[in-house]
Amino acid sequence: MFEGAIFATTTVSQLITYFNESNLAGQVIVVLLLVFSVWAWSLMLGKYMELTNAEKQNRNFDRNLNHCKSVMEAYPKDAKFPAYGPYADMLKSALDAYHRYSNSDEMGALKMKSEHAMGHVENALQRAVAYQSNIYEARMVTLSAIVSGAPFFGLLGTVWGVMDAFGGLAMATGPATIQTLAPGVSGALLTTVAGLVVAIPSVFGYNLLLQKMKLLITDLENFASSLADRIELELVK
Repeated sequence: MFEGAIFATTTVSQLITYFNESNLAGQVIVVLLLVFSVWAWSLMLGKYMELTNAEKQNRNFDRNLNHCKSVMEAYPKDAKFPAYGPYADMLKSALDAYHRYSNSDEMGALKMKSEHAMGHVENALQRAVAYQSNIYEARMVTLSAIVSGAPFFGLLGTVWGVMDAFGGLAMATGPATIQTLAPGVSGALLTTVAGLVVAIPSVFGYNLLLQKMKLLITDLENFASSLADRIELELVK
């Protein structure tokens, strides 16, 4: 444990030294990559908590809905159902569409027009699925941009730093040695390391979130299909 603390202290000290040996462009890029790292981690943790919470809400709502005798009257009149969660919003959209059609039917022969009523309900469910999918996908483009852009930022800093180091070496009056070139090159390579440190955990987090998001969108589509079937069965009773 003591040796690990010494190693960590030495590593941090070396990184600070490399940072000080970088040119101004390299230092700016390292700071930007540090900001991108904090941003990426906040996006990943926030999105994971958001998707996990939505999954929990959907599971609880679906379990409660399965114990309800009639979907048509379940929400929002039934106080046992919580008024939050993607599934709850989808059910509300479907029943709102159903009741709008019912109120527009002056003859009161809604059961004889079940096909037209279901058309309104299914359209509402499709819009609800699209809306919830957009919510699930929010901020994923930003995370994808950080994953793709961080290594290029690091490469830019490295190329710029190496170019600056060789340019300074060419203008130097003394002999060209590895000792005079090494500090500038090591500082330049720091930006590549920083870019990879940002990109590597971000790409793993992005792929895990993308997989979780796809599963939740599939669950939305399955719930919409099941809900439409149940409403249609109750509509033609």
